[in-house]
Amino acid sequence: MNGHVKSMRFQKFMEPATTLLSFLLVMAVHSTRTVEASRNQRGGDSLQQALALSRLVQKDSADLIKTYKASQGELPDFFCKGPVNDVPDPNISGLEPSEKLLSVYTHLQDFFPHLKRVYEQQTDLQSPDSPLLIVFPRLRANSRNLATLINNSYQSLFPNLPVPEPAGGPTTLPPPQNVFQQKIYGCVVLKTYKQLLSNVSRELRTLKNKF
Repeated sequence: MNGHVKSMRFQKFMEPATTLLSFLLVMAVHSTRTVEASRNQRGGDSLQQALALSRLVQKDSADLIKTYKASQGELPDFFCKGPVNDVPDPNISGLEPSEKLLSVYTHLQDFFPHLKRVYEQQTDLQSPDSPLLIVFPRLRANSRNLATLINNSYQSLFPNLPVPEPAGGPTTLPPPQNVFQQKIYGCVVLKTYKQLLSNVSRELRTLKNKF
């Protein structure tokens, strides 16, 4: 058998293998794109839900501030605008969508211990039937649901990046305070948290349009 015949047989043998390999490569690319599209869909759905919930929580925070002020007796509004040590920054950071979404999540996370502290302080200062103690738990519960939705979006849209730490991580709380300091601290926390929620809604609206 001469070389030409061997070459022809080898080519005939290789043609099906090459076709099969091409088919498998096409299927692999299609499967990857399908998985990516599914992840983007899930992430987009979570972002849409998070955006809707962020607007609800923002409204709840505005209502809670009014209820808070009404329950504190004489508390001039300018006391709620002054700086208080250890209250988290409400501004979202980052340039890339993944960085912004992670910043949203971690900022919410930073506020949870402060919201818990304010609620505990007000539980000691208010009567059990105070409207403040009725509205406050709803805000905290919805805030945690919001963080969960954002976490789900982050994991769906950016599966290869580090997963955020669970909500409620370590943060710095103020030292023991007298009653007057507690009232100011609570008001500043709630007003700053409302600013954060406004920033969160804006960022989620921008991110939703990208996915």
